[in-house]
Amino acid sequence: MATNSPSNSPSNSPSNSASNHTFSSTSAETALDMSLWAGRTDPEPNSERWHQKIQPLSQTAAPGCVLLGFESDAGVARNQGRTGAAQGPSALRKALAPLAWHRTGPAYDAGNVRCEGDALETAQQALADRLAALLKAEHFPVVLGGGHEVAYGSWLGLAQHLADNGEKAPRIGIINFDAHFDLRDPSHVRSSGTPFTQIADECAKRGWPFRYACLGISRAANTRALFNRAAQLGVMVREDRDFQPAHLECIRRDLERFMVRCDHLYLTIDLDVLPAGEAPGVSAPAARGVSLALIEPLIETIRDSGKLRLADLAELNPDHDIDSRTARAAARLVFQLALDT
Repeated sequence: MATNSPSNSPSNSPSNSASNHTFSSTSAETALDMSLWAGRTDPEPNSERWHQKIQPLSQTAAPGCVLLGFESDAGVARNQGRTGAAQGPSALRKALAPLAWHRTGPAYDAGNVRCEGDALETAQQALADRLAALLKAEHFPVVLGGGHEVAYGSWLGLAQHLADNGEKAPRIGIINFDAHFDLRDPSHVRSSGTPFTQIADECAKRGWPFRYACLGISRAANTRALFNRAAQLGVMVREDRDFQPAHLECIRRDLERFMVRCDHLYLTIDLDVLPAGEAPGVSAPAARGVSLALIEPLIETIRDSGKLRLADLAELNPDHDIDSRTARAAARLVFQLALDT
């Protein structure tokens, strides 16, 4: 368990209690390393930070916010992007560790699911199994990617959980903040560019509705074929150029209308939706993008809807980050998602 002591010496480090713990349901999972949770401590009351409050997940843990890493570059490599996102979960934890603690409920670290080599489908299923178990235990999972191939594993975990609960045709609303549709044809290769087509295909097989909102799309980065596929699938689309302060309330209302028609929400944030100046450490930096200041209010609307079951963040690539800008932006988004007051 994380310590509230004023020292980060080895004798007081949370790593001593859990760094050797392994969640061992599959070979794709890795040891939980609590040593990443480190930072300053302040002597004043009510001055705790994330590194002092987060705990290693146990099977008897009370419901809370659970961070689960997805160490994968396979989907990005298959999509011919620049790799390095497998190191994203560790970088995000380090950036989140010193942030102030404002939660009332607990938060836990559940370690990582790792994609070994090109075994993407195995890793996605391992992620789905872990998420289904977390949802069954009434936790709120936040997955730390990893390439955006994480999205198929995340959705599959929620789908497994709902099917296990006996829901016949749940209306899962997928909200994706992204410069790209990620609706490429998966019949050739499954990658970070295909997860939402895979989800649409899976929904069709199950007889479930497919409800997808993609916010922050760059017209310059998506072909006409992708726009056509989005139209055929009834995707709610808002382009990056639509995101202006004067238009934000209109976008919020559109988003609220989308959410009303959903029973459950799955939020996925590809960090390449942010401008390259705010998020240089991604697979495909955005020439324009949508600023964090415009995204945050919409994240809060989704969080406070009462329907959000699961969230993930994708494409944090520390190899190409500058002064940890991307990691810090991602950490702030996790901070906002985890607020429960």
